[in-house]
Amino acid sequence: MARIRDVWINWFEGEENGYNVCPFHEWTSDDRIEVLDQAEIIQVTERLFDYVANRIEDLPDELLDQVYQKSTLRKNMTRVTLDYCFIMYDGNRVLAVDTLGYKTPMRKSRLTTKQERLTKEIMDEANEKSLDLSFAPPPKEYHILSPHPKYMLGLTRKERQLKQLLFMALDQLYTSAHTAEMRYWYTEWNPAGYEEIQLHEKEEVWQRLYDEVKHGWTALHYELCQKMIKGQPFFEKIWNMHHEEEVK
Repeated sequence: MARIRDVWINWFEGEENGYNVCPFHEWTSDDRIEVLDQAEIIQVTERLFDYVANRIEDLPDELLDQVYQKSTLRKNMTRVTLDYCFIMYDGNRVLAVDTLGYKTPMRKSRLTTKQERLTKEIMDEANEKSLDLSFAPPPKEYHILSPHPKYMLGLTRKERQLKQLLFMALDQLYTSAHTAEMRYWYTEWNPAGYEEIQLHEKEEVWQRLYDEVKHGWTALHYELCQKMIKGQPFFEKIWNMHHEEEVK
C-alpha cells in the first residue's frame, strides 16, 4: 500500500458537502492544523470519491479493512494511531478522511498544494486498482439547509458561510412569519416588486424570495442577511464569528 508522511491536515468535522471542506488557499490562521505522521493512500473510483466527499454514510468494509490503524497523528511529540484515517485519490482529486473510530467519514480535509501534488505522483506511479462501491447509492437530496453545489459555485469561504446563514434565516422565516412579514422581507430584497407581491400569499412570497436569492452572492444578499439576522442571538453570533475571522 502507498503512504505519505508529514501531512498537514485542517479537519472540517460533520460536513456532508465537499464544498465546505475548504481548499488550502482558503485556510485561515484560526484553523487548527494537525500533522499526520503518516497516512495511508487509497485509490478509489470517482463514484466512491463523490460518495465519501458528499455524504456522512457508512464506508465500504473493504476500504475500512485496508486502512485500519495504518495512519498516525503527531501529537505532543508522540504518535497516536488512528483507527480509520486515510487519504483517497480518484486519479484527479485528493481528500483526507477520518472516521473518529466510527464507520462514517466524520472529518474531512484537503491537503496543501505540495502534498496534494506528491500524493498524485505517488499514486500515479503505484498504479493500484481502484476501490469502488458495491452498490449504486441513491441520488443525494439537497435542501435549503444543505444547498446544491451549483448554488455555492464560485463563492469564497466567507461567502459560502454567509449564504448558508442566510438560508438558515430564510428557513426560520418560513416557519415563523405571517404573510405581511413575508411580504416585508421580499420588499427588502426587491423594492420594485412591492405592488405585485401584495397579491400573493405567504407560501408564494417565500418561494419567490428563495428562488431569487439562491443564485450567486452579491451586496444585496449580504445586506438582506445582515438585516434578517439582526436581533437573533444565535444567528448574530455566527455572523460576528465570520467577521472576526476576516479581521484577524
